[in-house]
Amino acid sequence: MEAVSAKRSARKAGVNSRGRTSTWWRCARNAATDPAVVSPAVGAKPFVPDDFDPPRELELPEFRLVPLGPQHNESDHAAWTSSIAHIRATPGFETWGWPPVEGMSLDANRGDLERHAREFADRTGFTFTVLSPGTEEVIGCLYIYPAKDGGGDAEVRSWVRADVAELDGTLHSAVSRWLVERWPFERAIYADRPVT
Repeated sequence: MEAVSAKRSARKAGVNSRGRTSTWWRCARNAATDPAVVSPAVGAKPFVPDDFDPPRELELPEFRLVPLGPQHNESDHAAWTSSIAHIRATPGFETWGWPPVEGMSLDANRGDLERHAREFADRTGFTFTVLSPGTEEVIGCLYIYPAKDGGGDAEVRSWVRADVAELDGTLHSAVSRWLVERWPFERAIYADRPVT
């Protein structure tokens, strides 16, 4: 009877039959007693300072950048699905694994855009759609997220549709200046473009 009682007590304390604390018990105990653990993907320190007001627009004669959201779903989906090979060959995207070669449904794309809008609101990442001037036609996209490798404090990627590929260098130059002038990053990692 004492052996059964000892086993029950051990199980209540999260110890398995081999005398080791179970993973479930360690997680449950830590969740109840330890401060919240921050996911490494989000980072332990804030991505941007609390007092920083992120820019919400960049306008040039060739294009306009605004925060990406679900209202752009159809035009965004049409833009990237028409240019998958071109985007995957764009500097910064060669090994990123996006866009998916097989594409995705319009509904799945909407979910992706809703996530980007939440990240913008939460200040954990900033995604902008690149619009043709004076329209809501998506011609590209810009991503500003925390750097993962420790080589900088922001990782930046951008793409344009294949049929407006000549705008890639212009977008890269404009965003590079914008990052220096309007954003709080000391070192943004943004793949160079070939000199033409």
